[in-house]
Amino acid sequence: MRRCRGITALFYDLLKPAGRSVSLLSAFLGLAGCIIKTFSRLFYIAPLFVLGGAHYLITFNQEQLQALSLLFLKVNDRCAGMALAFFGLYAVLTGCLIIRSTFLPRFLGVLSVIAGVGWVAFFYPPLGYPLFFYIAPFGLLGAAALILWLLVFGVNEQRWKERARVAIE
Repeated sequence: MRRCRGITALFYDLLKPAGRSVSLLSAFLGLAGCIIKTFSRLFYIAPLFVLGGAHYLITFNQEQLQALSLLFLKVNDRCAGMALAFFGLYAVLTGCLIIRSTFLPRFLGVLSVIAGVGWVAFFYPPLGYPLFFYIAPFGLLGAAALILWLLVFGVNEQRWKERARVAIE
């Protein structure tokens, strides 16, 4: 969760000159996705406790414990899908800010918007889950391209400072 919050805060600060309010909204949506994903992990580890053989669970038979464990795993899966939908909104807004900015290449923003639109499909799980294997490559490509660009080239510092100065005034 700390890493997720850190990245969200860094992108908020980086993209703030391109649009302060949109960057803030994007950060809130990204944090919402982080919180939902973190909460869903509780349901991911719950089967370990249910199937762990604790003495207070002897009132349930093995089939009931297995069914409860499967239910927890399915809840984790649905929560993770919901988190993807929020990350999709975050990606769309971040992509729009990148397109609007003059200090990062526009193609990075376009990739982010395309991936984000795909992730937004998870607001309707019967659509999102079957499309996952088509959406995921775009999401990975967009994220990898942005990370590699920032690691190798960074931002155009002069243009970023100009935009930041204009945003303050």
